Amino acid sequence: MKKFKRILIAIDESPCATKVIDYTKNMIVHEEASVALLTVIPPTSPASYGADPLLGQQPIVVPEITEAQQQSAESYLHHIAEQIQGAKEVFSFTRIGSIKEEILMQAEEWSADLIIVGSNGRTGFDHFISGNLSEAVIRKASCPVLVIPINCS
Repeated sequence: MKKFKRILIAIDESPCATKVIDYTKNMIVHEEASVALLTVIPPTSPASYGADPLLGQQPIVVPEITEAQQQSAESYLHHIAEQIQGAKEVFSFTRIGSIKEEILMQAEEWSADLIIVGSNGRTGFDHFISGNLSEAVIRKASCPVLVIPINCS
């Protein structure tokens, strides 16, 4: 069996993400793998508060919101990185953009040989409406993808 040397873990700040982290910690105990933690912040939508399109006023983007989200994400990843024992080295990446695209881009740039993501287990109409991030990553990834079920409902 191939040993993975560069494992990219895509997580968010939800309480369900701990299942992905716990699984990964158990998996890398006897491996000499480098681990990269990645969280992706979706772009902030322009706020239309006080903007009237009839008067030609444009919605505004509040950069402080994105900055606060980024600081929170970096703090979260730092906290998670401290919990990972047994890894050769631990890296943290915070990206802003499309979650699927950023996961795939970071995996390519970092030369990951395994991507680990969680799956919320949606089916039927919920799956049709919201799509499935893990499924999209699996289809486009150039390396194996491990999907951890994190059904927290």
